[in-house]
Amino acid sequence: MPTPKQMDKLAAEAVQKIPSSAAAPDAELPAEYWDSLLKDPRAGANGLQLRQRHLSEIQRHVLRVSCRRCERTVEIQTADAVRLYGRNAIWKDVAQRLLDDTCRQRTGCHEDDGCWPGFDMT
Repeated sequence: MPTPKQMDKLAAEAVQKIPSSAAAPDAELPAEYWDSLLKDPRAGANGLQLRQRHLSEIQRHVLRVSCRRCERTVEIQTADAVRLYGRNAIWKDVAQRLLDDTCRQRTGCHEDDGCWPGFDMT
């Protein structure tokens, strides 16, 4: 076991070995970081924009919608959605139809029936 004096010496050496390029928590982020974020295709589309897109505009391979009411999730491949609903169909409308076709929450009241779509951003 090292003595307290040796431990202090080792700690001082460890602090000196920390590279100066390591960013402090409040330091400015490098320009390369921001460039990579802005070039990411998901950077330009928030959830509302994605829901309003035509199926032909969506680059994702799998589309996923979940019900906020019954916690059920439905997935469909984009190619299958285009084949079934057409290239110009809006994703929000397709998602609602997918959930409604297999809805398990039926009360008999039109306002209360059906699922409440929650769009996953994955």
